[in-house]
Amino acid sequence: MASSSSQVSFLEKLNARIAETDSLLCIGLDPHESDLFPNEHASVANSLSSEVRCDAAFTFCKTIIDATIPYAACYKPNAAFFEALGDGGAACLARVCREIPTQIPILLDVKRGDIGSTAEAYAKAAYEHVGADAVTLSPLMGWDSVSPFVTDKYSHKGAFLLCKTSNPGSNDLLALQLQSGETLYSKIAHLVGHQWAAQTPAALGLVVGATDAQALMNARRAAGPNVWILAPGVGAQGGDLEKCLRAGMNEHGGNLLIPVSRGISRANDPADAAKKLVEQIRAVQSTFTCAAAENSACSIAPYQRDFIEFSLSQGVLKFGSFVLKSGRTSPYFFNAGLFATGASLFRLSKAYASAIMASPDLAEGGIVKFDVIFGPAYKGISLGALVSSALYSDFGVDVGFAYNRKEAKDHGEGGTLVGAPMQGKRVLVVDDVITAGTAIREAYTLLKGVDAEPIGVVIALDRAEIRSLDDRISAVQAVSRDLGLHVVSIVSLPQLQEYLQLSSEFGDATREAISAYRRDFGVE
Repeated sequence: MASSSSQVSFLEKLNARIAETDSLLCIGLDPHESDLFPNEHASVANSLSSEVRCDAAFTFCKTIIDATIPYAACYKPNAAFFEALGDGGAACLARVCREIPTQIPILLDVKRGDIGSTAEAYAKAAYEHVGADAVTLSPLMGWDSVSPFVTDKYSHKGAFLLCKTSNPGSNDLLALQLQSGETLYSKIAHLVGHQWAAQTPAALGLVVGATDAQALMNARRAAGPNVWILAPGVGAQGGDLEKCLRAGMNEHGGNLLIPVSRGISRANDPADAAKKLVEQIRAVQSTFTCAAAENSACSIAPYQRDFIEFSLSQGVLKFGSFVLKSGRTSPYFFNAGLFATGASLFRLSKAYASAIMASPDLAEGGIVKFDVIFGPAYKGISLGALVSSALYSDFGVDVGFAYNRKEAKDHGEGGTLVGAPMQGKRVLVVDDVITAGTAIREAYTLLKGVDAEPIGVVIALDRAEIRSLDDRISAVQAVSRDLGLHVVSIVSLPQLQEYLQLSSEFGDATREAISAYRRDFGVE
């Protein structure tokens, strides 16, 4: 990401450092008083002057820095331990940070969470006095508490937001299930990765504890592959390094930082401890990069994988043997009508919204390329309303919604169209599937008749199969060719095939049936 000014951004510095060291290790600088004066009773250490304690803290941190520079992707000083040193603590923290080479990012662990002038003061202290490149924050007061750290003159900085922390008590709040069916931490991850990330060029990341691999996996799926995750808890808190890496890294084996403090600072040889951690991380990473090379054509995004798995759980998507209306025997069947509860429709709408925002034909830089969503009667009416709502709730995108009646109303306002005006507006049509394309062609004619500009169609599933042996294009391709519309789907037949190849839940017979069907009837 390019910096918003001549200053090097946190993300640029982090990526450059990782490229230089081949390390995802974030080294914590936590000057525990017991580590500064290991031979003294706590009462004796407390009686020492702030100056003496600060000097000890500085020496402690500088020793770690000097020993671990070759292995550090970044350093993470914890402000609390410096504040506990007394009057000179803040100055000691800044002094320690000045010892870190300028090419290595500094992630200041402060976990701030306030708004307005207070947040602005916290940001100034972290960036201008301490010299941090990024900070940790609490997101529970909303975007108002985050924006002072990552917008305007600090838009080149970074922030990692508490999502699902490593302490058992985090379940009291962060694991609560919302009415939508998702957990609070998954909501935070999705909010950060999609809606808030679109509001700043700064790097926004998450803090997810390494002690809960399932939460790490869920947060990664909710946030998307591009969000950085800081995963504390490896070592002293009991987090398993390999499980953490496999759950939290993206498909390319990156975008995850492993912070370790006591596992390095209390080792007999801090340099050797850091080196071994880096080697262990690289070993797991190599399995990801090999898999990525083998599956370089893989196009399944996290929201698509979630949609496939949810569709399977709801019985909407089934594998087996099914005779279609066309007379073909298909190895899979998709019935969107079985999304028949509030919770399932909610998740369906989120998948549609994610597909829209991920399509360069329909959106760019968080800005959509249409003004109104149109839901053709009857199925499209509920879909259009749900998708309009999901775009606003998940991405802050507010567009109009309109639909048609099949029978003209002869009283009141009359006519067949209801909702947002569409004359002169760019319109996106929402439907579940395109079988023959008749409904979409009728909607296109209707929209043109009111001087609207239809620009595309979004559907749940593109079967991506030929209409006949004599006409070897699909119904979707025919709509796109004949009407000049962009057609975007949440998933398609090739992605179902890829999902099966990557899943251990289905046997070779199912995979071969899908492959054979695609060979016989799939479009080029």
